[in-house]
Amino acid sequence: MLEEFKKFALKGNVVDLAIGVIIGAAFGKIVDSLVSDVIMPFIGALGGVDFSNYFIGLNKAVTSPILVEAKKQGAVFAYGSFVTVAINFVIIAFVLFLVVRGINRLQRTKAEAPPPPAPPAEDIVLLAEIRDLLKKKSA
Repeated sequence: MLEEFKKFALKGNVVDLAIGVIIGAAFGKIVDSLVSDVIMPFIGALGGVDFSNYFIGLNKAVTSPILVEAKKQGAVFAYGSFVTVAINFVIIAFVLFLVVRGINRLQRTKAEAPPPPAPPAEDIVLLAEIRDLLKKKSA
């Protein structure tokens, strides 16, 4: 059973999947930083908007205008966090679209290159030589 598990765990597909998950997690951190540290401040500056602090208190005990404090006071409907996550998703989807599009273009250019002409088979070369000799002999 241990040998069977070892064989399964070391298959190329499993290792490739593990590497993909690790790279995906690192890529997710990069995109999260891009969105929260680069893009969202510009969006906030354009409209004076900070989505992360938008919420609605669900009971009368919530009086704080700051989301962290409001959560301590009671239940809140934090729709600003959802808007931020939705924007993150759109950006991630767009970046992945660009990556896949670039990969497809690279594959297409490789596929479109004409294959080199195949060398003639030995029997064709021999037949051509015989034909040429017969032409010389009859001429």
